[in-house]
Amino acid sequence: MHPDPIRIAVVGVGNCASALVQGLTHYRGTGANAPQPGLMTPTIGGWGPADIAIVAAFDVVEGKVGRDLADAILAPPNNTLRFASVPPSGVIVSRGPTLDGIGRHVAGHVTEADEPAADVAAVLREAQAEIVVSYLPVGSEAASRHYAQAALAAGCGYVNCIPVFLASDPSWAARFAAHRLPIVGDDIKSQVGATIVHRMLARLFQERGVRLDRTYQLNFGGNADFLNMLERERLESKKLSKTRAVTSQIDAALPGEAVHVGPSDHVPWLEDRKFAHIRLEGTGFGGAPLCVELKLEVWDSPNSAAIVVDAVRCAALARARGLGGALEAPSSYLMKSPPVQHTDVEARRLMDAFIAGAP
Repeated sequence: MHPDPIRIAVVGVGNCASALVQGLTHYRGTGANAPQPGLMTPTIGGWGPADIAIVAAFDVVEGKVGRDLADAILAPPNNTLRFASVPPSGVIVSRGPTLDGIGRHVAGHVTEADEPAADVAAVLREAQAEIVVSYLPVGSEAASRHYAQAALAAGCGYVNCIPVFLASDPSWAARFAAHRLPIVGDDIKSQVGATIVHRMLARLFQERGVRLDRTYQLNFGGNADFLNMLERERLESKKLSKTRAVTSQIDAALPGEAVHVGPSDHVPWLEDRKFAHIRLEGTGFGGAPLCVELKLEVWDSPNSAAIVVDAVRCAALARARGLGGALEAPSSYLMKSPPVQHTDVEARRLMDAFIAGAP
């Protein structure tokens, strides 16, 4: 018998939210005993993906605000893969505060809704939300803090999917701990994305005795996230998050000029597909050079939604146990910039232990 559904609110009804909503519909139609490809952890705390219920949503874009969530996820500029037919949800997208949520490049592609901004905490309370999932655009520093504060006021846990440092900021972690509410963050580490592949290769060099001398990761895609990141000022936290995620896996620090990790361009016709080019150059036995180079192609948003279903269930499990503050183990395994970096093998062991009941 399943526990009660996990009631979540989604902030930002973009491609990532679309993939999550479609995914919850997709797995709702899968039998409990049937294979479920695409899931890292089929059940956590007795919850499967089908036990996650979206009860509130926020956006600022005309064509999304005031519409049923099932319709809003299909509205422009969303362009991710459509892999499930989502029935009407009964959840009407609320008008959130804009603050710094729209970058100057994206501003030319969207129109803000005329409705006044809702009281976020009041909407969360009325919907009886338990967990807030933040899919705000990269660089939304003020908006992220506004929603995190609203989550605290409404008694909600928080999953921070973007590179604004909250869970990894001791002051914010302490606020969630004081309210006995969990936070998982920061910045989603996709299921099999550029970061996890790059980290694994860097760690492989380390563990096999090869000195990593230089490395780069160049990413480009056609979604609004890549368009937003053309604004270099908004990209700073993203580059820092991705770079730290990779360099944390090696013992010897690399000089700054030897590492380049980050988004490089926006190619509209790619839509929500993301291409990553990764290169690692090292020194092996006897000083012999060694190089690994690869290309990764993914649909960006479904790749991240696989992580969110685990993050939400870990946050709900912690909330049920009365645990507050930053969740070290789930954050380390699921996020690029957790409060504490571990190798991915160790992080998975710690997350499994957390799920099993370890504090």
